[in-house]
Amino acid sequence: MLFERIGLVDENFGYRENMYVGTSGDRIVYVGAECPPENEKEWYGETYDGKGKVLMPGFVNAHGHSPMSLMRGYGENLPLDRWLNELIFPFEAKLYSKAVYWGTLLTMAESIRYGIVSTSDMYYFLDDMIRAITTSGCKSNISRSVVNPMDKPENCIGFKELQDSIIMYHGFDDGRIIVDASIHAEYTNNDETVAAIIDETKRHDIRMHVHVAETESEVRGCMERHGGMTPVQYFDLMGMFDQPTNAAHCVWLNDYDIEILKEKNVTVASNPISNLKLASGICDVPKLYANGVNVAIGTDSSTSNNSLDFFEEMKMFALLGKVKSGDAAAMKPEQVLHSATRAGAIAQGRDNCGLVKEGYKADLIVVDTDVPNMQPVHNMINNLVYSACGKDIVMTMVDGRVLYRDGEYTTIDIEKTYAEVEKARKKILSQL
Repeated sequence: MLFERIGLVDENFGYRENMYVGTSGDRIVYVGAECPPENEKEWYGETYDGKGKVLMPGFVNAHGHSPMSLMRGYGENLPLDRWLNELIFPFEAKLYSKAVYWGTLLTMAESIRYGIVSTSDMYYFLDDMIRAITTSGCKSNISRSVVNPMDKPENCIGFKELQDSIIMYHGFDDGRIIVDASIHAEYTNNDETVAAIIDETKRHDIRMHVHVAETESEVRGCMERHGGMTPVQYFDLMGMFDQPTNAAHCVWLNDYDIEILKEKNVTVASNPISNLKLASGICDVPKLYANGVNVAIGTDSSTSNNSLDFFEEMKMFALLGKVKSGDAAAMKPEQVLHSATRAGAIAQGRDNCGLVKEGYKADLIVVDTDVPNMQPVHNMINNLVYSACGKDIVMTMVDGRVLYRDGEYTTIDIEKTYAEVEKARKKILSQL
């Protein structure tokens, strides 16, 4: 496809008007201010009129639990521990294969609608999740989250499924599926299980996805269990950060924790709306930025967030950074856009994704600016961070394939998805 005369968020997260971007296969093959020669246009196939539109990298959701769309709106007005134990865990105990497939497909539909091209997903029922994700055409760094506080790892079904998933799915669907390892959290696993999972990451040279320091009580409990060590310090001692790690939340960090994260090149996946809803706290993103930590953005599940509107997430991420630092000049919009796109791709080990740049994967979204909330335009980058909403997205492309355009899905039967999700919801609730 050749996008012509379109606004562009360039590789430095600046804004350029009247640009030309060409894709061929799964790659961006041309970016320039001049129209390609007439005899080359056939290389790109369709020409897309970019008037009133902005082309930018697709969003990367750095932390999610996709099947939990089934519980959207189900658990409200509770802190994290009660939310999990009183509502979420009992519901999850009734999940079954078909429900997980349709719940995941619903999340992929919402993700595509809101410009999310790839998600770092942590859950179980991975066979069904991967079937839904590949049907949608999206990308995923997917991990079988392990919870094993009491038993030996070899007796844990989750640990066995984690091992199997690496062999079966790592690099699946032309590399759109990448398998990560996942320790759910320090407080949900014993030392032997943590060590065994870390050994798996090293043996297969894969990445780690983990919840870290989400709540103050989690950190206090870890310090009591491990001789004063915080979760970051505990995981560092166990060798987790020897492999690339995506650490979700990181709300309650001290200065030494941040030094460790920087030294070990750990990505922090901040989940601003989920952390607010569960009253967990506010991640100090400006301090992480100042210390050179790669910070990406996640939604967490649509149970603890309710929406996957990534423009909404990005705006809240920016505003909370200002509040946390007490500095209205913190959180430059270019930094925020980087966190929403390129930083997430780095977290996933997708080095050729997350930028509109020749040779990079064609993971692109088109934003309509001919809408009231995007006018007037003093600074387009400011408008994208603070004024845009998910419904302004009119096209989502992954690996050069259009998955959503002008209200239509190309890979998902959305009405069937709604109907199947409703059947699953009713069936599970009838068993509680």
